[in-house]
Amino acid sequence: MENVILYVVIALAISIMLNIFLKKIGVSQIIGYIITGTILVYAFDLRHLAESHVLEMIGEFGIVFLMFTIGLEISLSKMGSMKKEIFGNGLMQVSFTAILVYFIIDYSFDFGVKTSLIIALAFSLSSTAVVLSYLKSSKEIYTPYGQKATGILIFQDIAVIPILILIGFFITEGNESLVTIVGDTVLSAFIVLAVLFIVGKRLMTWLLHFSASSELDELFMGSVLLIVISASILGHYMGFTYSLGAFVAGMIIAETKYHHKVESDIAPFKDLLLGTFFVTVGMKVDLAIFIDKFFVIIGVFIAILILKSAIMYLLLRISSTHNASLKTSLALSQVGEFSFVIFALAGMGGLLEQDLAQLLVLIVIFSMMVTPFFISRIGKIAAYLSKEIDKVENMSALETRQGHVIVCGYSVVGKFVTRHLDELGAPYIVIDNSNKHVQEALNNGIEAYLGDASKSSILGAIHVEKASSVIVTLDNIDKKRLICEAIIKHTKDVNLIVKVVSLEEKEVLKDLDIDVVVDGKLEVARVLVERMITCRI
Repeated sequence: MENVILYVVIALAISIMLNIFLKKIGVSQIIGYIITGTILVYAFDLRHLAESHVLEMIGEFGIVFLMFTIGLEISLSKMGSMKKEIFGNGLMQVSFTAILVYFIIDYSFDFGVKTSLIIALAFSLSSTAVVLSYLKSSKEIYTPYGQKATGILIFQDIAVIPILILIGFFITEGNESLVTIVGDTVLSAFIVLAVLFIVGKRLMTWLLHFSASSELDELFMGSVLLIVISASILGHYMGFTYSLGAFVAGMIIAETKYHHKVESDIAPFKDLLLGTFFVTVGMKVDLAIFIDKFFVIIGVFIAILILKSAIMYLLLRISSTHNASLKTSLALSQVGEFSFVIFALAGMGGLLEQDLAQLLVLIVIFSMMVTPFFISRIGKIAAYLSKEIDKVENMSALETRQGHVIVCGYSVVGKFVTRHLDELGAPYIVIDNSNKHVQEALNNGIEAYLGDASKSSILGAIHVEKASSVIVTLDNIDKKRLICEAIIKHTKDVNLIVKVVSLEEKEVLKDLDIDVVVDGKLEVARVLVERMITCRI
């Protein structure tokens, strides 16, 4: 027990020092955690712990809490609006990548059908832990490419279930038929969803309401932990991954008024356990094999990166812009952490030779180590590869503009705002992150620019500090808050007017220094009374 505490303290010390240094040179802390695990194993001869089931369980719950927080971002209504990204782009990406990789492996190596299929399916998956951690921390999860990447990653996590079922069928194909296994899985999925959405939703809402009304933070935190762990255990008990149950629980809480508080409270647990997961990844690095097969690992990684990027770009380009397609394909070009599970299960079942399984694991680790270096530079890489003029450069005409109004968003409310500004003769511009909305504004003779108003580079390009007012008309409350935060951080010399439609939205924005918050429902009520007064009685 004393040794365990000593190792934990040493691991904390190494990771803290490494991450402080890596932070100064702009490298993701994920790399620090992976290096920490490798140092720990070789410095104290702890290679036997690399296969520790307890450590793997602790590390896996880092993914569980990450998927729970993603579920908080993806409510049922939002999943319905993202069905194209999840079930359209996600299905095409996994299917086409797996098929093409399978034929390449089957043609190039004599692995056999089962081995080739398992490797192809594993390589079709990307890293939820690395990519979503970056997208959430950088706030790029709300950008077009961030939404596409999130949708595809959600589908990949769902796809892990049938992949594991298939491996189980290969291992025990003499005992049960595929039809029986699939039937049992569908029944289990129905039971999990029914329990969580029918019974669990009522219990979760009651528990959160009771613990929140007690005004004891530790009671609320304990309730959240109970919900996450119970949902993940239920999902695992029914034959699925722990993370799937947690993801569904997050989706349920996303429909309640507590989801913002839950997300902020759960963040420290998620980050700590996610760090533990990457430490266990580093503990699996076999330096002898890594050095011996270094060029093979790099070669396979580069081949996967190019192949996955090309497939994804071509599929996304059918319905998306060049820039969003390129960024999404680059962000998801690596191999994901669920590949560990696939290779481990296949190796234990005799479907992969141990040397091959170890090599594949090292490829995944190398992929996850390299990804944080380039994912934060995707914008620059995409701009270099596409040779396109940055949209920011097209805003140079605004440099001499002063006293104008900036309208953020050109949807229904944005259109009415511009109409009234036209009637007043007030100068204004429109900024919107939707190419469709910008084109529509341009067609209507309005000066409009494509850009994300929550980015400091865009705010600098439109010279928001020289504007008289900024009117935020967006419907998405998360995006609305990000824009307000960015504007307040950028300048204090502009009037910030924000539209809200509910008390919940007011609550989300109440801590920000916003000049005017316009409640749509209150304004409608006021206008109705005014109309009543002016009516002929």
